[in-house]
Amino acid sequence: MATPSNCDVPNGGADSADDFVETPKLVTVEAETRPDFKELQSIERKRREILLRAELPFWRIIMFWSGTCLKEIASDSLVWTTICIYVGIRIFANYIDYVPESVELLSKTNVGILGGFLSFFLVLFVNQTNGRFLEMYGFSKACSGRIQDVAGLAKTQLPVEVGEKLVRHFNAAHIAGYVGLNAIGMGSPYSKTFFFDHYNAENNLLTPGEMKILSHHDMDNSGLCMKELITWCQLDVAQARKDGHIDSYQEKYMHDKILAFRAAMDGMYDYTDQPPHFFYIHFLVLLSALYLPLFAIDTAFTGGWGAEKAIGLDVLQGLRSLGTKMIDPYGDDLEDLS
Repeated sequence: MATPSNCDVPNGGADSADDFVETPKLVTVEAETRPDFKELQSIERKRREILLRAELPFWRIIMFWSGTCLKEIASDSLVWTTICIYVGIRIFANYIDYVPESVELLSKTNVGILGGFLSFFLVLFVNQTNGRFLEMYGFSKACSGRIQDVAGLAKTQLPVEVGEKLVRHFNAAHIAGYVGLNAIGMGSPYSKTFFFDHYNAENNLLTPGEMKILSHHDMDNSGLCMKELITWCQLDVAQARKDGHIDSYQEKYMHDKILAFRAAMDGMYDYTDQPPHFFYIHFLVLLSALYLPLFAIDTAFTGGWGAEKAIGLDVLQGLRSLGTKMIDPYGDDLEDLS
């Protein structure tokens, strides 16, 4: 099998050569709309700042706007509809001196049951998406960890030239993997033009000949480039054993680390490609749309003719927006993974 060094396309891939067969398609040239490298750096700095806020005292935390649920709640039309219903009924209550029959009818219902039902499912939804978020964070850190493992082994067990080649290919696979996420889910802010090419030029990860080999892959819309680069890493290790630089045990250990990297990257792709079921999301939104107007009417009538009640829509909508934000941690939101 040819290796990247002599500019022949490797016929190995993820599990077989068939994994690298791409269906011919009409290629259209579009202007790159994703963030450039400076914008990505700016987003990352803001994310790091938000992470450090967690240890601040409560009076400072409560004053922030960016990276909070307040920004999402303020732009939610259902929240404003609920507030308008509440305010409208309270204004009407101040202009009359009798209790409408509708209030008597409403007093016989129990809107709180629906609210408790909705609260339970929202808390469950947030718990599930938080677990998903942390799992994807684990995949991301596992990728970095396996690269460090192989880099350490290459430094101590391989000749400089061979080891550097292996690490170059491994780092290129890592970056290409994040670019390929754009093909699935909600897309990725990382592009070949502004992300991969920047690091490739800065660190000389791939030679022009190697880039030419990969040119048949659409890195921005496929994870196949990442998988081929991982196969190159395996070829580098196999060639090192054939050349007598490492024994079969060391070769197997390096292969295990490389495959563990691919498994973690595949996990990121799997989770991104399969968000929580739309049926589940629609059910929560439907419950919110039914409950919040009824909640507004109930609290407005109670506030207009009885004891004051606090409106809890910020809690309910805040939970829903929190869960939704954690579904896709590889986007360009400030709340995404740093």
